[in-house]
Amino acid sequence: MGKIIALANQKGGVGKTTTTINLAASLATLEKSVLVIDADPQANASSGLGVDIKEVDCSLYECIIDHADIRDAIYTTDIEGLDIVPSHIDLVGAEIEMLKLSGREKVMSNLLAGIRDDYDYILIDCSPSLGLITVNALTAADSVIIPVQCEYFALEGISKLLNTIKIIKSKLNPKLEIEGFLLTMYDSRLRLARQIYDEVKRHFQELVFRSVIQRNVKLSESPSHGLPVILYDADSTGAKNHLNLAKEIIEKNKK
Repeated sequence: MGKIIALANQKGGVGKTTTTINLAASLATLEKSVLVIDADPQANASSGLGVDIKEVDCSLYECIIDHADIRDAIYTTDIEGLDIVPSHIDLVGAEIEMLKLSGREKVMSNLLAGIRDDYDYILIDCSPSLGLITVNALTAADSVIIPVQCEYFALEGISKLLNTIKIIKSKLNPKLEIEGFLLTMYDSRLRLARQIYDEVKRHFQELVFRSVIQRNVKLSESPSHGLPVILYDADSTGAKNHLNLAKEIIEKNKK
C-alpha cells in the first residue's frame, strides 16, 4: 500500500514545491512509483514537471468539485514511474464551493483511496495556507514533511502548523505523523543557517532529516525548463541533496 506524504507549511517561499518536484523525481529514479498531487492553485509543481496547464482537461479541481474520476486527471511526466495530478487556478474558488459539501474535510482522502495501491509514494504539494484544501491534504496523508527555510522568521510559523496538525490528528486523522522537518535554502557559509539548523534540531531532535537542501543555482533554474533538477543537471548539489533525502525516506519507511 502506498504511503501518502503531504508537504505543508503555511509560510510561502520555503521550498515546498521545489522539494515536492525533486523528491518525487529522486524517488522515481530510485525505482519507486510516485504520484504527485498538486494541491496548490499556483500550479507550480505541474509546470515544474513539464505539464502545460492550458492543455489540461481534467485537474484536481474537476475531481473535487465535479466528482471526476481521479484516474482521468493523472498525467505522465518525462520521468518513468512519476505521474502527476495537476492543479488549476480555479482551485482558489474550490474551498468556497466545498463548504456546502458534507464530509468536506475528507474529499481528498476519498479520492486517493482507490489509487493509493497503484503507487509506492503519493506526495501532496500543499498551498501556503491552512485552508480547507490543505486540511484535506493533511486528512488524507499518512505523514507530513515540513520544509523550513533557514531564516529566523521561518521558525515562527512552525508552531501554528504544529497546532493545526494536532487538531487534525485529534479530530480527523489519528494516524497522521510528522515524517520530518526539512531544512531548505541552507547556506553553510552563513552562521545564521547553522544556528537555525541547531535550533530546529534541538527542538525536534529525531524528527529533523539529516539531509538538508542547500541553496543551488541549478535548483532554481530547472523549473523554468519544466524539468526536475536530476534531469536538468544530475551532478548539481541540488540533485544530490534530493537524492539523499529520497534515500533517507526510503530507509526510514523500511522499518
